[in-house]
Amino acid sequence: MGWAQRVIVNGVTSGWWPVTSGVPQGSNLGPVLSNVFIIDLDEGVKCILFADDTKLGGAVDSLEGRKALQGDLDRLESWAITNCMKFNKSKCRILQLVLGNPSYTYKVGDKRLETSPAERDLGVWVDGKLNMSQQCALAAKRVNCVLGCVKHSIATWSREVTVPLYTAPQIRRATKLVKDLDNKSYEEQLRELGLFSLEKRRLRGDLITLYNYLKGSCSEVGVGLFSQVTSVRTRENGLKLHQGRFRLVIRKNVFTKRVIEHWKRLPREVVESPSLEDLKGV
Repeated sequence: MGWAQRVIVNGVTSGWWPVTSGVPQGSNLGPVLSNVFIIDLDEGVKCILFADDTKLGGAVDSLEGRKALQGDLDRLESWAITNCMKFNKSKCRILQLVLGNPSYTYKVGDKRLETSPAERDLGVWVDGKLNMSQQCALAAKRVNCVLGCVKHSIATWSREVTVPLYTAPQIRRATKLVKDLDNKSYEEQLRELGLFSLEKRRLRGDLITLYNYLKGSCSEVGVGLFSQVTSVRTRENGLKLHQGRFRLVIRKNVFTKRVIEHWKRLPREVVESPSLEDLKGV
């Protein structure tokens, strides 16, 4: 393409150097050219691509599984060499999601990959137990900083000011700032403000998402995620979900598992709402 580049440091300019690979950033065609450039990266490899991030995964419970995963890493390294690219091997890590499985050694080229207890994936921290405590702690820390700034910027806290802040995870701090509510319990504060607890808000969001999977815009995907059992009993809703068996306790917190029992308790008129807006209004 005839591209060339140079570096300027403290007013001193280097000589021009031809660009023989890669995609220029900041151009209108950059995203398209990037997709064209890496379109064959996952041939024969089960990996996930997002911009310049590449994630490779697999179930490894035997030596054969380890060899298969290492073979995929070797294919990625071979692609990078062929296309004059380089993986940032210092950022490559192994995240083992299930404890107790045998730990194997993996390499990208001649670089041995280290095992990491937690990794950040698209802005969300995930650890080997699929526990979100680290992500929640970081989110709470950011919210505390915001509430601290707001507290020092507003002279008088009224209900009109506090209620919009209820979207923040640290609502306990926000409700305590309201005059005449600071000495009451958290539950009493919520009743006074006409608000729901964070736990109930999460459950409401789960049920709305589940409704979308079953009857809304994601219904085709929901067929594969949930096993439905039609019930004719008058005391039960007509759209039952089957709770499959699972061995690991961690599975009970997965979305497809944790919402089923709550969905079963909903009355028939709720699960048979003709639209999402009708469901929200129930």
